[in-house]
Amino acid sequence: MENCCTTHRSPEEQKLLIQRLNRISGQVGGLARMVEKDAYCVDILNQVSAVQAALTAFSRQLLGQHIRTCVAQDMRQGKPEKTEELVQLLGQLMK
Repeated sequence: MENCCTTHRSPEEQKLLIQRLNRISGQVGGLARMVEKDAYCVDILNQVSAVQAALTAFSRQLLGQHIRTCVAQDMRQGKPEKTEELVQLLGQLMK
């Protein structure tokens, strides 16, 4: 979804999101090393599951922030656009 909007995040929010992404990046790098070292398939798949769980946690955190900030602000201002955008986003996330 391409969007022209930006979201200001506090330095603390930004730090937490970046830390999560850095951990995920490390996990993905670990997957590559496992494949290179011919690790057992089940071990690799367990690590893939951990990466998926980490991405889900990241998405949940970001979605919560989006609802508490962007969506709530537009609702207070009587603008329904962000609510509709959220409904569409949730439809995509729940595929």
